Amino acid sequence: MRITVTDYLDVVSSWCFWSEPTWAELKRHYQGRVEFQWKVALMDPSGLPTSREQEAWFYRRSGMMMGSPFMLRTDWYDAGLKEWIPPNAVAEAAKDFGVTDDRVRLAIAHAAVRDGKQVKDWEVCADVAASAANLDKMKLLEAAKSSAIEKRIRASTAEFHEMHITQRPAFIIDTEIGDRAIFSGVVKFEPIAATLDSMLEDAAFYAAHKAHFGDPPPK
Repeated sequence: MRITVTDYLDVVSSWCFWSEPTWAELKRHYQGRVEFQWKVALMDPSGLPTSREQEAWFYRRSGMMMGSPFMLRTDWYDAGLKEWIPPNAVAEAAKDFGVTDDRVRLAIAHAAVRDGKQVKDWEVCADVAASAANLDKMKLLEAAKSSAIEKRIRASTAEFHEMHITQRPAFIIDTEIGDRAIFSGVVKFEPIAATLDSMLEDAAFYAAHKAHFGDPPPK
């Protein structure tokens, strides 16, 4: 039975940044048993700080919660923006060039919150992404600015909102039999792993049952 974990995120979200060690550990621990993918869920004004001072306050709080030895930088942030299209679109566009892993979006996130680079700029994002994944910058930039990519990230953002959740990252666990678990804003490994273990146990039971009894009889 296939089990899929989807990580709904905004590339420049600090809480998504702090969740990355958990995401990496989940992928390592369940390699070959669980499928992993990520999708963009754009933040809007309701979830964005209204100033750099407010951003710094949030960074201090989350940094303390995560026991971080460093503080994230705020000099990349522009409180006048209502959403951050370039970093998310460039990361999404990289998928069309075969980069479906986390390299590009992690590089862009690091460039923003650790290096303070102006990732609101398309060129900056394309430079970072091209270097991270050895891609042609101009082709990537053209794809990222296309209407097709914007439609994709807005569609995945709509999927996020349809689940009536507000916190990113959101880890959505789905199975072929229709079971679903949602972790919205939870970034610790243990609760997510416990749920995956339970679902994998169910999957093993379903496989054993089918081996003994086959498919259900027709109506």
